[in-house]
Amino acid sequence: MKNPLGHSRRQGHGRSVLALFGLMLMLLAVAACSPQAPKPTGPAAVYENAKDMFGRGRFDKAVEITDNLAAQSPADAYTEKARVLRAALFSAEVNASKDAAEAYEKGADATRNPHFKAEYQRLRHDSLQVAATRAVELGETAQQITAGGGFDKDFTLDAPYPTTEGPMAVAQYEKVRQGAWIEPQDQEAAASDGELKGIDDALAAIVGGDRSKAREALGAGPVTLKGVDFALYLGNELVTGATLFDRKHNRDPLKLRALCNAADEIAKGVQAQLKASPNPDAAKKLKKLQDQIKTTLKNV
Repeated sequence: MKNPLGHSRRQGHGRSVLALFGLMLMLLAVAACSPQAPKPTGPAAVYENAKDMFGRGRFDKAVEITDNLAAQSPADAYTEKARVLRAALFSAEVNASKDAAEAYEKGADATRNPHFKAEYQRLRHDSLQVAATRAVELGETAQQITAGGGFDKDFTLDAPYPTTEGPMAVAQYEKVRQGAWIEPQDQEAAASDGELKGIDDALAAIVGGDRSKAREALGAGPVTLKGVDFALYLGNELVTGATLFDRKHNRDPLKLRALCNAADEIAKGVQAQLKASPNPDAAKKLKKLQDQIKTTLKNV
């Protein structure tokens, strides 16, 4: 004898499947009819591409993409964002390459192997050349920002925190400083780690904290930078770049003076702002920057 209750259950199941299928079709139709967010175009699209490259650790590509955008005149919102991002990138790479050069210099002094010494001296020279190039580009970016209205306003750091975090210290360079040899593949790894470390350190300094704070802030969206704070950061990085052209390094008095002059222009702007709106903490940082400029100029 057939079970009428079982037959009823099969009918109910079939109706449920049909109802679910109908609901899915309705949802798909609604989604298809919903307006899609427009894709960015023009400068917005260029900057979004640069942000993507930055987040993926393709820093050279981010620089290349933002080159024309940063030079645009008159500046728009994306021009200024590009300049801030490039300032972070260039300052990071100045410090990363400078650290590499110093490590290889100490390694050349410490080793007793003539081959190691010659190779470390070559690597020091190459690192100094990279650092010098980025220092000049940092100076150009500072001039673009100054020409675009100066630092009497807020700026925006609009970038994702890179997916790959750098080390707190580059282990390979510690070996080099002791005079130990590292193979070419380790030299490449050290350069990559150094660049990532430089980016992390730059983001932390610009945001005004440590890596954790920078990661959290950038993860929440674009970060607003006070003009005075960003100006002081950039001024100090310009002085760091200027030291690459002193008697101990690339020995180029014209570039050293040019970068110091750019830092001094920023310092004067900050000084004027602090007269209008006193800030004891910023005033101390400004005095330190001015002293560093004077000291660096003595090493021409």
